[in-house]
Amino acid sequence: MNEQTLIEALKEQNIHISSKQTQQLKRYFEVLVDWNERMNLTAITEEESVYLKHFYDSITAAFSFDFQRPLRIVDVGAGAGFPSLPLKICFPEIDVTIVDSLNKRITFLNALAEELDLTGVAFYHDRAEQFAQKREHREQYDVAISRAVARMSVLTELCLPLVKQGGTFIAMKASGAKEELADAKKAVSLLGGRVEKENHFTLPEEGGDRTIIHIAKVKTTPKKFPRKPGTPNKQPIS
Repeated sequence: MNEQTLIEALKEQNIHISSKQTQQLKRYFEVLVDWNERMNLTAITEEESVYLKHFYDSITAAFSFDFQRPLRIVDVGAGAGFPSLPLKICFPEIDVTIVDSLNKRITFLNALAEELDLTGVAFYHDRAEQFAQKREHREQYDVAISRAVARMSVLTELCLPLVKQGGTFIAMKASGAKEELADAKKAVSLLGGRVEKENHFTLPEEGGDRTIIHIAKVKTTPKKFPRKPGTPNKQPIS
């Protein structure tokens, strides 16, 4: 996928990006590749792969959810900014917070945001378990989103406590999503969520199965969640 085919693919979903936004994505790619030579941010560095597997894949979250409005969004474990920063470029009205446990990624994200002239973004070096226990962040976000590789039961414990009642947790998964969601059923309920919908599709070109899971926040999360750093991964709710 290149710049032009990305634009056309987004148009098919009624997402229209300007020349400025197109240029921001191009510069994003350039900065990502440049920094990746000094620190390991991504294994995907070829332009066509970045446009498909990072940019397009991130923006697919908007195929089944309305981001064209002011929203407070938190992205847990965004790495090099995916999926939230491509979404921010396409939908400038959203306010994006990223929390990541590696400080080098936060350094990159700050430099990237300055290079792309992004406003309404904040980056925190923290463990998600600790971040979600802080009053200024707990249940303060309209949307929590994650494309991280952690299993669904773990992601639910890290993300759902950040979502306000009436908000949504969006989990972007590759293969195995059905089994993961079945395993996470207890965690979703215990943490105040309800599975709202699942969107299954295949990425274009070389493909790759994707599932986007929407979990509605229907009640407040018990105060003991998330548990101490590392515990959700070692002892998932089951």
